[in-house]
Formats: sequence, structure tokens, C-alpha cells
Amino acid sequence: MSDRDALVMSDVDAGYGGRRVLRDLSLTCRSGELLGVLGANGSGKSTLLRVASGVLRPAAGGVRVGATDLASLSRREIARRVALLPQDAGPVFPITALDVVLLGRHPWQPAFAFEGEEDVAGARRALREVDAADLAERDLSTLSGGERQRVLLARALCQGGSVLLCDEPTSHLDMRHQSAVFRLLRRVADGGRAVVVVTHDVNLAAQACDRLLFLRGGEDGATPAACGAPRDVVTADVLRDTYGIDVAIESDERGAPVVRRRL
Repeated sequence: MSDRDALVMSDVDAGYGGRRVLRDLSLTCRSGELLGVLGANGSGKSTLLRVASGVLRPAAGGVRVGATDLASLSRREIARRVALLPQDAGPVFPITALDVVLLGRHPWQPAFAFEGEEDVAGARRALREVDAADLAERDLSTLSGGERQRVLLARALCQGGSVLLCDEPTSHLDMRHQSAVFRLLRRVADGGRAVVVVTHDVNLAAQACDRLLFLRGGEDGATPAACGAPRDVVTADVLRDTYGIDVAIESDERGAPVVRRRL
């Protein structure tokens, strides 16, 4: 294992109620790397993040953050190392956007302690990073789906840790904010964190990510269809294997692959 390996999943089997969703899955995400995870609906992308965050314990295999086995850590200790932006935010309660972001600081605070000035400053900084500073005092229930998504991303950023996991962070967002989120994730990775993002947008992922992992679903659990640099794995063959469709692949001005879907 390299000193830069922030997240390592080894030979993971995982699922729900006896149904295997991931089969013999291994991946590594290094500090400073942005890894995109793609695949058809139901191919195990969200399950991968649940295992990587310690929410779901694998039936076989293991997960390490740095040199530490995730299974040996408490929930609070995991939360200090791994921040998760889930796909489903759950019910909306009467709470301001700023207070939602401050929830990301709870793993770092003593029991029953209140947030300090540094916590509030960090939360406001995270809101600015996601272009949501003007939402700080708004009630979460009054925000649009896209606005709530940006606030929840700010919470994950405010939480800190060496690993950031994002499950479809651009869902509900318009094109401008979709691009802005991927630029932000690129900056977060360049700042030293390992970032894993689940997405359906192959083109944005190919522009922003260092590597892409395509998951191939199966009756006995998902397995990797391909993993590597975007220009190596965004191919007609891989996309046909992953999604069961035929596409045309071009290149943009920087050499990143661009998928043109055939109707």
C-alpha cells in the first residue's frame, strides 16, 4: 500500500438481505485523486459508497482509510476521516441552511458542546464554495432541490477528513451548477483529499476526474467493467458493456473523450 492510498477497498462482497450487490470489488483512491464511479441504474454505485463510508459492513473483504481498518473504528472516528454526501438526504426539517452545514462539525465536538466561532466561519466558507452563501439563513424546507443539494455538499466539505464521498452531487442542479460542482470537487482533490464521486454524467466525469470506474451489474453482484484514465476507458466497447447502448466517442479540445449518444 502506498503512503498516498487514502481509501482502499479489497475483495469486497456486499449486499442486502442475502442479495449480493457487489462481488469481489477492489479499488484504491489516493490522496489528491478524483475518482468517478459510473454504471447503469442498480449496478451498485451507491452501495459502493455505503461500504466505503462504513454505513454498510461488507459480507467479505475489507475497507481501509489510510492504514486503518474501517471496521476497527467507531462511527465518530469514521466521520472524522470520511465525509459522505448521500443521494437521499432524507426528510426536510425546519432548520436553517447554516445549521445544516454546521452538522458537519459534530464529529469534532465534545458531547453537548456548542459550535464555536471557527466552526461557524468554516460553515460559511463552505457555503461560499458551493455558491450558496446567500442561503445561510434560509429554512431548508423553503429551498429548491438544487439549492438543498448545494447546502448538503457544503456540509460534507465542512466535515473535513481525508476522504470525500459524493453520491450524484449534481442531481437536481442546472448545467451551470453541475459544472461548478465538478470544478469544486477537482479543487478539493487538488487540495489533498481523496474524492470519490458517483455520477451518471460521463462527459463531465471524463473532463474532471483522474480515473473512472465503470461498474457492470449482474445477477450475482456488480463487478468492474473497466477502471483507468478517462481516455483509456471511455470507449464504445466499455460503454456498450456497461450500459448496453452504442455510442460515438469524440475528443474535445483538451483531448478528453466526449460521448455522443446514438438514438
